[in-house]
Amino acid sequence: MTTPDHPVRLSVVVPVRNEEGNVEPLINEIVEACQSVGAYEIIYVDDGSTDQTLQRLQALKAQLPMLRVLRHQSSCGQSAAVRSGVKVASGRVIATLDGDGQNNPAYIPQMLWQIESNDKIGMVAGQRIGRKDTGFKRWQSRTANRVRAWVLKDSTRDTGCGLKAIKRDVYLALPYFDALHRFMPALVVREGYLVSHVDVTDRPRYTGVSNYGFFDRLWVGIKDLIGVAWLISRRRKIPAVTEIV
Repeated sequence: MTTPDHPVRLSVVVPVRNEEGNVEPLINEIVEACQSVGAYEIIYVDDGSTDQTLQRLQALKAQLPMLRVLRHQSSCGQSAAVRSGVKVASGRVIATLDGDGQNNPAYIPQMLWQIESNDKIGMVAGQRIGRKDTGFKRWQSRTANRVRAWVLKDSTRDTGCGLKAIKRDVYLALPYFDALHRFMPALVVREGYLVSHVDVTDRPRYTGVSNYGFFDRLWVGIKDLIGVAWLISRRRKIPAVTEIV
């Protein structure tokens, strides 16, 4: 329970679109995983679902005081949904994960501890092992990740993993654009922070099929890649500021 004496330590933000069968099992896992972190909240952002996702969330909200539900009237994409959740979040640290069940929330406490243990760490990024996607999708992902890593030098093997922990103020300082979530490590480094990594086991989705684009991999992402590379090249030295009293 959140009180003035026990502010929210962690906000878990989950973007969903047409995930009616995955809402309840994933929320149950998040609740179980976060029992050890103290005061926390779960923010689901329904990105214009046309199935029963919103109704399932409303029913669960009546049972779970830590659950908050936002709604996009029409689908605006995964990055927009994450941003909507972060903007209203109360926690100093944000954990994000995909709403299909492929990301295991059990890693969240470890990631929270890691990001809180060092002020220089701005983000902890999950990196998937044992991928459960099709062979073609794995090939697409490897190709996109290799090109991105070669251009941006962000030292991150897998930016497509939805499981991340990031300080809220760091996230809000990043330039916002569609597909931001796939370039966050490079942009966090651009802000002067370190990025730490945790290997996480990939799982099959609970039910249904993917409702968000798969980055359209290399071809659609190339424009964003060029833009992010330009942003990094234009970043100047971050001043150390002290107030004179």
